[in-house]
Amino acid sequence: MKKHNFSAGPCILPQEVFQEASKAILDFNNSGLSILEISHRSADFVSVMDEAQSLALELLGLKDKGYKALFLQGGASTQFLMVAYNLLEKKAAYLNTGTWSSKAIKEAKLFGEVEEVATSKDKNFNYIPKSYSIPEDIDYFHCTSNNTIFGTQMKEFPATSKPLVCDMSSDIFSREMDFSKFDLIYAGAQKNMGPAGTTLVIIKEDILGKVSREIPSMMSYSTHISKDSMFNTPAVYAVYVSLLTLRWIKAKGGIRAMEELNNKKADLLYSEIDRNPLFEGFAAKEDRSPMNATFNLVDDSYREKFDKLWKYAGVNGLNGHRSVGGYRASMYNALALESVQVVVDCMQKLEK
Repeated sequence: MKKHNFSAGPCILPQEVFQEASKAILDFNNSGLSILEISHRSADFVSVMDEAQSLALELLGLKDKGYKALFLQGGASTQFLMVAYNLLEKKAAYLNTGTWSSKAIKEAKLFGEVEEVATSKDKNFNYIPKSYSIPEDIDYFHCTSNNTIFGTQMKEFPATSKPLVCDMSSDIFSREMDFSKFDLIYAGAQKNMGPAGTTLVIIKEDILGKVSREIPSMMSYSTHISKDSMFNTPAVYAVYVSLLTLRWIKAKGGIRAMEELNNKKADLLYSEIDRNPLFEGFAAKEDRSPMNATFNLVDDSYREKFDKLWKYAGVNGLNGHRSVGGYRASMYNALALESVQVVVDCMQKLEK
């Protein structure tokens, strides 16, 4: 039976990517060697890294604009630390919209003063704060564009003269925007780009070198830029699969095509959540995420029956995070519209 994978991450990837990646495990580039055993210094892999970095910048519209693309390790959780290590001299401002921004704030406090300009904690992070001001006496402003756990997404980003830093782990490459307004973007690969194991960092070089502290080599963006993401052995296979996914995005029409499909999927599911009297959405309507739809049963006594319906239909990963409960449908780029229809059909069967 076909599985419909709504897992929040590691998540669904395109079948074409799986097929190409599986060939490379046995024989990469007709070299007689597996991608899992080639040297990261070999010409074949250096070519992979170069193309992956270049293609990431191309898709975001940032090529030849003073940005570098890095493929690092440690996930977004290490970026919570690295951002502050490299940029925080005295004070930084953070918007707190959920679990991941809360964790980023915790790490940043190790390096300097952190001002939380706004938070939606009062309503269990089911909305994005709107009315807040960004101080002028800061080194940078940090926000999280999409919140996987609570199902909210920032639709607009504040204007500031200070460096703008954004954790885009769960919605990068999913919607068009002016990415040049950001000075640093980071994203774990395991949502819209590849498997767990590598993290994409897009950074404007001119924001570096402003802190007085000595930064350990592995924590320094400048180190990784100077070594083209090869200061230490990179996550070879994760970078290769990320490259295949970036190629797939480009071949499908780029970020614009991804956004069109993602909006169709989101409209289909949210329309049913709002129509069906047995369900209610968790996130505020104006802040709903197209990537992660969170919703609950109005009467939890129907849970066992609904769970049987969607599991029997081949749906995987629909349970909500423990912080919210209920259900979460993660609809990343590679998820087909038909898979969302399967969930909607289950919701309608429960109603009948």
